[in-house]
Amino acid sequence: MASPVIDASPAAEPAHAAPPPRRTRVLALPEARWAALSAAAFLAAFPLDLAGAPAWVWGPLYTVCYLAGGWEPGLAGLRALRDKSLDVDLLMVVAAIGAAAIGQYLDGGLLIVIFAVSGALEALATRRTADSVRGLLDLAPATAVRLKGTGEEPVGVADLRVGDTVLVRPGERLPADGAVLDGTSDVDQATITGEPLPVPKAPGDEVFAGTLNGTGALRVRVGKDASASVIARIVAMVEEASATKAPTQLFIERIEQRYSVGVVVATLALFALPLAFGADLTETLLRAMTFMIVASPCAVVLATMPPLLSAIANAGRHGVLVKSAVVMERLGQVDRVAFDKTGTLTEGAPRVAEVRLTGALAEPDVLALAAAAELPSEHPLARAVVAAARERGVEVPRATEFSSAPGRGVRAVVGGREVTVGRPAAPSRPGRAPEPAGRDSEPTGRAPEPSVGEVREVRDLETSVRELEAAGRTAVVVTVDGSPVAVLGVSDRLRDGAAAAVTALARLSGTGPTLLTGDNDRAAHRVAADAGITDVRARLLPEDKVAAVREWERAGRRTLVVGDGVNDAPALAAAHTGIAMGRAGSDLALETADAVVVRDELATVPAVVALSRRARALVVQNLVIAGVCIGALVVWDLAGHLPLPLGVAGHEGSTVLVGLNGLRLLRESAWRKALG
Repeated sequence: MASPVIDASPAAEPAHAAPPPRRTRVLALPEARWAALSAAAFLAAFPLDLAGAPAWVWGPLYTVCYLAGGWEPGLAGLRALRDKSLDVDLLMVVAAIGAAAIGQYLDGGLLIVIFAVSGALEALATRRTADSVRGLLDLAPATAVRLKGTGEEPVGVADLRVGDTVLVRPGERLPADGAVLDGTSDVDQATITGEPLPVPKAPGDEVFAGTLNGTGALRVRVGKDASASVIARIVAMVEEASATKAPTQLFIERIEQRYSVGVVVATLALFALPLAFGADLTETLLRAMTFMIVASPCAVVLATMPPLLSAIANAGRHGVLVKSAVVMERLGQVDRVAFDKTGTLTEGAPRVAEVRLTGALAEPDVLALAAAAELPSEHPLARAVVAAARERGVEVPRATEFSSAPGRGVRAVVGGREVTVGRPAAPSRPGRAPEPAGRDSEPTGRAPEPSVGEVREVRDLETSVRELEAAGRTAVVVTVDGSPVAVLGVSDRLRDGAAAAVTALARLSGTGPTLLTGDNDRAAHRVAADAGITDVRARLLPEDKVAAVREWERAGRRTLVVGDGVNDAPALAAAHTGIAMGRAGSDLALETADAVVVRDELATVPAVVALSRRARALVVQNLVIAGVCIGALVVWDLAGHLPLPLGVAGHEGSTVLVGLNGLRLLRESAWRKALG
């Protein structure tokens, strides 16, 4: 069992650390500034208009509202017309201008503000996602130390070529994908594979650009160009998936195009044909503008939005941030679920789950000595040992002569006793644990015959290690004065409610969830068994997760992916819907995902899916109500004479009706019902 022991540089970063994204301030976007000006002007004009103030007071404010919020969609619509395409935003601007032309300044201003704010939010989401993708490239360093002959040469990472040898010092990030030629160390590669603990690396092992080296120096042979590294491929996959339009979005765009053309043609016909037969200009214009108002899609849009926005607000109160109404609608369509392991189903932090004694010391004494030796170390396993001692109320004594060796372990003197803590390695003789690097080895020659007690002790040690590793745990051996006294079983603990969430999602989707993880098979199957998952896919790189998602999508399944790390971002982007765990989640995963579980409560995932399904049912109800009302008003205007005030009242009344129906999902009882 020659597996290196733990250690890490004091400068080591958290397992899921990612570079801070380049955050875009809201008002830094021109779309947001124009929308804010339009909304402010509307809010200033609205009370003055209702109070009966002179037109010269509120008229300029409405003008500012129309110009600030309408010039950009209007210009975009004109450009689309040049390309022989009719944009629904242009239709709304024309409807707003038409409403103003017949004195309905309030209705037109409200239309302008709605579309301006919507465009600003879309621009902000797009920009932040792009910033996060670009920030991911900062995981890989800009420069590297290339070995040339007997000397060193600093070069840009882009200048590295396949076959070059680079030196990676302790605490540095690896500059390229490749293989270790010389040296041993522990490398934190959680951003790539999702493994919660640093992975021992020795000559011949594969390493990835952007991962964090521990305390050992490594010589690495470059195996791929910078553009072909795993990090670069993650960026490319996220950009590709984010730019791909969903079938539902394409369908809506086609409907908008046809609807816009139909309304414009009908309005022009309603205006031009009566004039051709000698009708009065003012009356004809009034009828056409009335038609433009009652046929506008505001009621349909509001029929859809209140249920979805109410569901978003309700979910937000309970710790789930859903990024858009489209996402809320899509959540209710999922029929397949895939989970990441580390940081998603599990807490993402190692804990001492079991202590197996192999010597004469009691458990509190073992934890006290081990925690004292590990206290100066920043390694995740060290923090787990110290936390275990403190949770059990064990007083941690002071240690001296602390030292660590990459790939071997930590050593310290505690109360006059020499304590070492590390992963198991082949002992130099029965009853003796391996010494950390730099210490004297056993003298050559025949070793003395072990006693019966020593043989039993070694056999217990090896059995404990085998059993713990077979259970998917990391075995950590504690020795005192050269004799093993305990084996600690360290594992990542399953989140509270994980099993219940898996069961609920299986019921909602109609199929059992799948576990997609970059961790090893034993750890993956142990967590899956605890969570009630039978379909397990382990040792996956980010592109492997994307391949699995796309395989399901090609089979017609709408997949929900739940993850937290940088390595999950491509799968989150490629999936029908992606949900990220908020507390431990990387910035890229949070930006790429469609929804974020802020409090890391897995029970909220099936709840938001159930809430989405209720919202979609209300959307159908509202669309029927809106369609009937708009249809009746249009028929009235075409077949008879619909007075403008009555047309506006009917249009606004249908809007209020469907709005109130959708607001039912704001109630607390709606969330409780979703929780089941």
